[in-house]
Amino acid sequence: MIPMPDEPHSFEPSPIEETASAWLARRDRELTAAEQDDYLHWLRQDPRHGRAIARLGKTWNALDTLAKWRPEHSRQPNPDLLARPSRAHGFRRNFAGPLMVAAAAAVVIGIFVFNPAGQDDPAPASRGVRVIPRPERLALTDGSVVELNDGGKIETDFTEGERRVRLVRGEAHFTVAKNAARPFIVEVGTVAVRAIGTAFEVRRGAAEVEVLVTEGKVHVERPAAAGLVLPATPLIAGERAVVDTTPRAQPPLVSPVSEAEIERRLAWQGVRLEFAGLPLAEVLAEFNLRNPNRVIVADAETGRLRVGGTFRADNVDAFVRLLEASFGVTAKRQPDGTTLLLRAK
Repeated sequence: MIPMPDEPHSFEPSPIEETASAWLARRDRELTAAEQDDYLHWLRQDPRHGRAIARLGKTWNALDTLAKWRPEHSRQPNPDLLARPSRAHGFRRNFAGPLMVAAAAAVVIGIFVFNPAGQDDPAPASRGVRVIPRPERLALTDGSVVELNDGGKIETDFTEGERRVRLVRGEAHFTVAKNAARPFIVEVGTVAVRAIGTAFEVRRGAAEVEVLVTEGKVHVERPAAAGLVLPATPLIAGERAVVDTTPRAQPPLVSPVSEAEIERRLAWQGVRLEFAGLPLAEVLAEFNLRNPNRVIVADAETGRLRVGGTFRADNVDAFVRLLEASFGVTAKRQPDGTTLLLRAK
């Protein structure tokens, strides 16, 4: 492995470092499928993002190791606790140069892993593929439809005057049946999303609520401090609001979202494939079962790359773009429609 020099570092964290730190912190509570997509998208935007994750991840790991020291054991921590892992034992030091530091960064988060075969391979029991079916789809009594991402939970409270749904946890997409006489309200803690007939996604986080409108319009409401109510924030299709649910009660942050971004954010609605240390050739075989255009590897070395992560089963093109953008793999389209993958030299 060719070592990559560290970037200059100052005592004042850069915006990239601040964002990388936030991603590292999220691993303790685990990432949702949408957050995993967001992380991969952010990682592909700039090679400095991956290097920042890798650099901060080393510090994070060192602190985790240092936590094993207790003052009652000795006046100073054992130097071995802070020693760098050797090549024989350190998995993250075994990434080949062409795989780039972005791959090492992804290992820290635990979303996406590429590892050359034969270098600290995971145990055979950890290898495999899991097919994740489409998310739970609920038909409500008013004709509205709710799709729940993994772990999502709702409770309903319908009356003659309104339709109220509580998002207890997780992420859900709502397709609301039109009924002007009975407003449809989604509650997420102190945040309320009010609609009549529209489609939107709501994701509940630890300190924020995210609302993405895919059709029609909604109003986002939340109380401010001291029992006051902030003015409702209107959203139309193609807009997203991030609502701070901490006591600071900041106004919602509204931003436009492209069609491609909306498609990426809602990727969890389809069948997904979860790989754990599976060779790329076998991963592509799974994709080829579910997509009309075949993707194959050009040589055995490329086919032995180990892959881990969760991906939309019917979108092999996005998977190929990820390989090209971040992992040193070149895709060549053939006249018969087949895509040929090979490692960049």
